Amino acid sequence: MIKDDKGSRDIMNESPLALDSIPLLPIDEFSGIVVGATGAGGRIASLFGARTRDIGGIQLFAILAYDRENRVSVARTSVDGDSYPSLTPLCPQAHAFEREIAEQFGLKPLGHPWMKRLRYHASWTGRDAWDGKAGEPIPPAVGDFYRVEGEEVHEVAVGPVHAGIIEPGHFRFQCHGEEVFHLEIALGFQHRGIEEAMIGGPTKRSRHYVETAAGDTSVGHATAYAQACEILAGCRESARTQVIRGIALELERLANHVGDLGALSGDIGFQPTAGFCGRIRGDFLNMTALICGNRFGRGLVEPSGVGYDLDGERAGELSRRLEAAERDTAMAVKLLWDNQSVMARFEDTGLLPQDVATELGIVGPAARASGLARDLRFDQPSGIFRFAQVPVSTCESGDVFARAFVRWLEIQQSAVFVREMLGAIPSGELSSPLGALAPDSLAVSLVEGWRGEICHAAITDGNGRFARYKIVDPSFHNWPALAYAMRGQDISDFPLCNKSFNLSYCGHDL
Repeated sequence: MIKDDKGSRDIMNESPLALDSIPLLPIDEFSGIVVGATGAGGRIASLFGARTRDIGGIQLFAILAYDRENRVSVARTSVDGDSYPSLTPLCPQAHAFEREIAEQFGLKPLGHPWMKRLRYHASWTGRDAWDGKAGEPIPPAVGDFYRVEGEEVHEVAVGPVHAGIIEPGHFRFQCHGEEVFHLEIALGFQHRGIEEAMIGGPTKRSRHYVETAAGDTSVGHATAYAQACEILAGCRESARTQVIRGIALELERLANHVGDLGALSGDIGFQPTAGFCGRIRGDFLNMTALICGNRFGRGLVEPSGVGYDLDGERAGELSRRLEAAERDTAMAVKLLWDNQSVMARFEDTGLLPQDVATELGIVGPAARASGLARDLRFDQPSGIFRFAQVPVSTCESGDVFARAFVRWLEIQQSAVFVREMLGAIPSGELSSPLGALAPDSLAVSLVEGWRGEICHAAITDGNGRFARYKIVDPSFHNWPALAYAMRGQDISDFPLCNKSFNLSYCGHDL
């Protein structure tokens, strides 16, 4: 149901909202709602700029999630001129969102404490929030990094070009000896313009754009996109579709969590688990390929249904493979917990206290490893998770061990879920006609991907086409947590801390 709530509007994960039903608030009232929400247990799921037919000029939309209350609300305001008072000084969660708005729409958040370009692309509006010629592409900055001054303080710059196959990102460390005082992370080198390309959709290309928003989360983003379209079209997917999507989503979680545990082992030179998990990750990816022919699940999830069926014979084969992979994973992970050298490296490394995780709006396993019971499969369930919930796995210590251990807990829970779903796939259609999207409306789709909350917000124009499509990958929320976790650590701990979060570069650089 939709209701008034002090100027914002509640919006469910399965109902569209007419734009003219969302009050247009004065900027100070809008800011008060956002700041008040984050101070009262809520958080920013998305904050973005848009242009709509009903209001001239540029508007700001805030999607606010209240985990304890199991609800989501939306607020909006219109910005007169080329600036507005920054929310960041009172709400750190708005920090990167406001830099993004400045880059895309040329709006200056006055009073923002660290205004830097986020992805280094030209403004969509032709206005520029920085000095320079509007409309011109901006190359990645090499300077303008925060610096610590003092005797024996030195700076270490890493990237954006890295050894091996890692994606490009720049890490600037301020160190005293081996101790890290400050880490600044500069991304944007993977920017592909996906959000801009989505405008005017949905088209045949739209699904491919979202599947590659973060390639290791193809099922998660495709599910969020499909749900957004279905919300706007008033379409309900069948029970069979919901189960197949849920299985694919949890297989994606299993593959990545197992791979992360192996990679964490490799970062400390513990080769037994590293080798085993690297192979087992492939086993889980091959299970997804058994369903749809693609190891990353591309082409499986589509608006109004799924592109591939899961018959009894194939479900039985998946169950057999799952049982073998579960057994192998348990043996490989047990080697980690039983090795004191591993525990010495994992425990008390890269601490992220719960209050900091709350203030920064951290999501996913990183949040749950700091004691926050924050999981959309429980808080804002959609699809099959409305009927078959997965227990929330948490840990309290907030260190590398906790982030590894939460993954292990989730591996076990996801395996149980997949096994149960494979044994109870209901009958039903795989897909149905999508129909036209509601005009001049907003839909918010939330999915718990393996890294955490995926938020897609779609705004349609008068013809039911996308006037704005905003994607928030969980990495967008969580990169500041890695920077915080490195404070006071030896710089040699960076690979381990980095892998314990395992954030997406391209998921940030949409």
